[in-house]
Amino acid sequence: MADLADKLNRPLLDAAGLVEGCRLLDLASGAGEPALSAARRAGPDGLVVGSDLVPGMMAGAVRRARSVEGPAPAFTAADMTALPFADAAFDGVTCRFGIMFVPAVETALREVRRVLRPGGKAAFMVWGSRAGNGLFAEIGDAVADHLGEDGSLDPLFRFAPPELLSDLMRAVGFAETSETDLTPVRKAPAGQPFWHAALDMSFGHRLGGLTAEQRKALEADIARRFDARAVDGIVPVPSHARIVVGVAG
Repeated sequence: MADLADKLNRPLLDAAGLVEGCRLLDLASGAGEPALSAARRAGPDGLVVGSDLVPGMMAGAVRRARSVEGPAPAFTAADMTALPFADAAFDGVTCRFGIMFVPAVETALREVRRVLRPGGKAAFMVWGSRAGNGLFAEIGDAVADHLGEDGSLDPLFRFAPPELLSDLMRAVGFAETSETDLTPVRKAPAGQPFWHAALDMSFGHRLGGLTAEQRKALEADIARRFDARAVDGIVPVPSHARIVVGVAG
């Protein structure tokens, strides 16, 4: 997934206005991106702080940071709804595919605005429509056919409707907002289980009770669906993401 991730990271950091010397907070950093890429761009005179609600999620990010050359982010546990940072501490805030999982989203947005300096930018990346995201659409349809639909993917697409997140940002005091859609297409090799991690991540809670035969049948169906899309041995996997930017007043 690294190639697709890079195609999404770069425009997100651009949208946040990240340049050398900036101070940036990355929320829901997980395994470390885009915080690691941001630290290289901010340079030795900048500061990038990566954060996640669950400290254990950042263990891989910390290991990766130790192995890269050049500037690295600092990592700390942080709850988006009660950020442990001073007012106006950052020039920018990024969050890649994290804001949709926050129950008290308006509280989180107020906190993001608080820690931004006036004129600073918050850039959130969210998924567009399920239909436009081939990876999730195919996996979700296969799981629904085998196990029934239970709404497991609904949180991923919470902010798929245009302007929904922008409206919330303006409601908590962001001076202006803008939205940009991205539709990169990943080219995956046919016959390879590139979809396996997404299956476990999105549906692991449903797969534990399956027998070995049921799991095998489900995975064979998913593989068949993707391989049917292949052209010259390559499976095109479309994605639809949206970057929502707010400027702190």
